[in-house]
Amino acid sequence: MFIDALVERTRSFAAEVEALRFTFDGYIYNPLKYAWDMHEAYLRAYVQQGSPVFFLGMNPGPFGMVQTGVPFGEIEAVRDWMHLSKKVGRPPQEHPKRPVLGLEIGRSEVSGKRLWALMAERFGSATNFFSKHTVMNYCPLAFVSGGETGRNIIPEKLIKAERLTLEDVCDTYLDDIITLVAPQHLVGIGQYAKRKLTANEKRLQRGRSVSAILHPSPANPQANAGWAERVIAQLEEAQIW
Repeated sequence: MFIDALVERTRSFAAEVEALRFTFDGYIYNPLKYAWDMHEAYLRAYVQQGSPVFFLGMNPGPFGMVQTGVPFGEIEAVRDWMHLSKKVGRPPQEHPKRPVLGLEIGRSEVSGKRLWALMAERFGSATNFFSKHTVMNYCPLAFVSGGETGRNIIPEKLIKAERLTLEDVCDTYLDDIITLVAPQHLVGIGQYAKRKLTANEKRLQRGRSVSAILHPSPANPQANAGWAERVIAQLEEAQIW
């Protein structure tokens, strides 16, 4: 059965990335472990075989998936739009300024708010949106610097050998999940994700289209004015919407 295969493959993926070792000077959060109940609920409710459009993000944000176990997991969207509410545990070690409080974090993730607000406006219910779209992240780990601010470190900034080892594990999982879901269109949320999807299509050679949308992060200056309108135009140009 599709959903059981998806859940079991993701469970093994969680264990694989958990077993990796990094010399990264900071904190590493794996929400596929401490927020597994939420992530499994998301998979079972909202990842469907045959969904034609597969969106891929990069890795968890500190106020999104780190807190909820859901890709781009902005609190209100997860709780009120997706209607997901499961217990979230804590990682073994946390930066003092980046605690995991689950749905009680009391802070919104801008990237997730922008993404899910667009989808809610265009498709209404989460059930309607997810009947034709899948949203996943490439890397499930969040890297938080050991400095005072606890800033988010993207996987591209890791030591090369350790990054490549991580990417090997993530690439294999991506190949397996895309094979299971069997979408028609692969869409990177940002250029990093697009590169990973382009490599996936090169490996699998299934003739799927690969495109990208503007990443909604406020760290991306282009995203801070008219993001939704630009993304709609990009998806229309790619003949996905």
